[in-house]
Amino acid sequence: MKTRFVLINTSHAGNVGAAARAMKTMGFDDLVLVAPRWANVLRREETIQRASGALDVLNNARIVATLDEALDGISHLCATAMTPRDFGPPTAAPRDHFETLLKSELAAQSGQAPDADLVSTAGGQAGVAFLFGSERFGMANEDVYRCHVALSIPTNPGFGSLNLGAAIQVIAYEWRLALGGFAVQDATTERSLADAAQVAGMLGHWEQALTAIGFLDPAAPKKLMPRLNQLFNRAQLSPEEIHILRGVAKAMIEAGGAKR
Repeated sequence: MKTRFVLINTSHAGNVGAAARAMKTMGFDDLVLVAPRWANVLRREETIQRASGALDVLNNARIVATLDEALDGISHLCATAMTPRDFGPPTAAPRDHFETLLKSELAAQSGQAPDADLVSTAGGQAGVAFLFGSERFGMANEDVYRCHVALSIPTNPGFGSLNLGAAIQVIAYEWRLALGGFAVQDATTERSLADAAQVAGMLGHWEQALTAIGFLDPAAPKKLMPRLNQLFNRAQLSPEEIHILRGVAKAMIEAGGAKR
């Protein structure tokens, strides 16, 4: 689904950069600003600094004069409003609404009739837009009224204040999660294992070393080396670890020779 983030009357340039960064981390790049305070906000130093590398999102962003222009090609509108209103669209937590929205969209695509109350909001989607108001006043009532839902992020009842960048990050994360999310990236590369020949060579080295320090009696070795072989097989050693163990064996041999 086409996804757009719309910032209305944004007054702080840094928040535009933070929005771009939040969007890019979740794989979104369609940003539209409606009548921001600064006409050159996309090129301001604070914007670029707060974007922290998401310059492609800023370069792709558009500035328009009216909300109507920002919503071209979009059919489902999500207001973001922390303050409940007596009149207007229903209020829902992002995760709950996204689950319902996507179920209805999938039903429409498969030819099944969505629930009657979702036909106008989810059936045949052209795209979804998330609307954010100004930092000081939030969204104007008339802008909220035209939306299909008012998303409210569940927060501490005693302190629900989120700055604009943080709110966008939460919404972007929840929407990306609903769409399937991204796989968690491993912090390190996949570990390679030593082959049987490397393990056998290391065991031979250790047999010499254990003999050199008097721990192994070649005349009565019992099952020491087979047990060590099983131990190292369970450890699933890497080539680097084999190298370390050979270094230990070398030091043991040198220490045993010095005692003699």
